[in-house]
Amino acid sequence: MSIFSNRAIQKRSEIFRFAQNDIGRWIVILVSLVKEKRMPIRAKYVHTNLIARDWKRLVRFYREVFGCEPKGPERDLSAAWLDRVNSVPNAHLRGVHLRLPGYDDDGPTLEIFSYDQLIERGLPRANECGFGHIAFAVENVDEALQAVIAAGGGAVGEIETAEVKGVGLLRVVYARDPEGNIVELQKWS
Repeated sequence: MSIFSNRAIQKRSEIFRFAQNDIGRWIVILVSLVKEKRMPIRAKYVHTNLIARDWKRLVRFYREVFGCEPKGPERDLSAAWLDRVNSVPNAHLRGVHLRLPGYDDDGPTLEIFSYDQLIERGLPRANECGFGHIAFAVENVDEALQAVIAAGGGAVGEIETAEVKGVGLLRVVYARDPEGNIVELQKWS
């Protein structure tokens, strides 16, 4: 019985010495394992930028149709720091952030800006690489599409209803804002 006690004491003593002597090495090993796993950075989604030919017209559209509200002051930006950030020499842009419906003051915004110098591109297509569209959950897809059209937008395709396995019933249509950007109108049930 005394042998068992001595072994138990010896074992505890070895563990304590191991902890004292090797704890630093174990911390280094754990930190390196975490680094190897490539932990994601802590982030919070804040806004999506939409470059407009006429930012005031698009702001009116998103306010009237979707109930977006301005957040913060209108911006009128031109500075060396901006040129360095966006790699556009002598950049000058104006616009505003719109609070998206369904979020409080701290929610993400739709940033609508116009540059003095714009580069035109063709009408966006749904299968084009890059950002494809923004989406709004609406109470009635048919009525929302009519509101988009009445405010100067248009339809991309047809309204459809489909069962999405494991998710639910979706009523959806792709539309366009007055400048041709794709806006998805959706209702899940």
